[in-house]
Amino acid sequence: MNVTIVIPTYNGGTVWQDAANQIAMMAKGMAKVIVIDSGSKDSTCEVAIAHSFDLHTITSLDFNHGGTRNKGVELSSSDIVVFLTQDAIPENNAISKIINVFSNADVVAAYGRQLPHHDANPIATHARIFNYKENGYISDLDSIKEMGIKTVFMSNSFSAYRVSAFKILGGFPNSTILAEDMFLAAKAVLAGYKIAYVADANVRHSHNYTPVEEFKRYFDIGVFHSDESWIRESFGGAGGEGKKFIFSEMLFLLKNAPLWIPVACVNNFSKIIGYKLGQNYRRIPAGLRRKLSMHKRYWDGISD
Repeated sequence: MNVTIVIPTYNGGTVWQDAANQIAMMAKGMAKVIVIDSGSKDSTCEVAIAHSFDLHTITSLDFNHGGTRNKGVELSSSDIVVFLTQDAIPENNAISKIINVFSNADVVAAYGRQLPHHDANPIATHARIFNYKENGYISDLDSIKEMGIKTVFMSNSFSAYRVSAFKILGGFPNSTILAEDMFLAAKAVLAGYKIAYVADANVRHSHNYTPVEEFKRYFDIGVFHSDESWIRESFGGAGGEGKKFIFSEMLFLLKNAPLWIPVACVNNFSKIIGYKLGQNYRRIPAGLRRKLSMHKRYWDGISD
């Protein structure tokens, strides 16, 4: 299969250098690499050029999680497009492993396993262990009863899409605050397609978020779920998964890092409050929404 790797970048720093080295090695002779940079001030573009990646630049105002990735698909001429983020470092032939799942003609989208970065704190480490299990699966309409909203869990930090189906489904929304990956996964499943979790295709990717950052991230998640309420109506909410996560996190920290439990409690409280506010963002003044959000550039193009 003809493959293109698409990576949006912005001030990628040293982790991007590590990721680019791995991507260049794995893509050699197998895939074209397209980098879409939205105004980096550091050496991000120079790193891309040094690896002979196909570099395209846009302004920071033109970046959007969905629209920028759609542009990457438009720039490619491939059967399969693989998406990575600049801070996801592929391991152990991850690219070829995620591509292999498309030998199943019914699979139109896939995501790989994310392992914590080597500097991940205990909270970030547990989040990757909880969300990215050791065993892969393929989900479809029949999975909803058992898996609920996890049926359409997807992460464009490391994902792959069959371009023919991607175009039939209309691609990602051109303007979304985040979760363009879940949006398309939900459309795919409702259209009768299958999506896959490829557990042996691994990248290193995690974030040591502070309570304030968790609040802002979950505010944005709440905004997305408010705007795309059809996803929860079709697949159910995430309340059950949230309770499982907190219980699992407490057990993990008790065993491995008990001093982090107070931080985890503050983080989880911040997530809940942020999510609830995000769900009700229309009642919040436009200027304040931007301050509460992690993805501030999104609000620049949104009228009150």
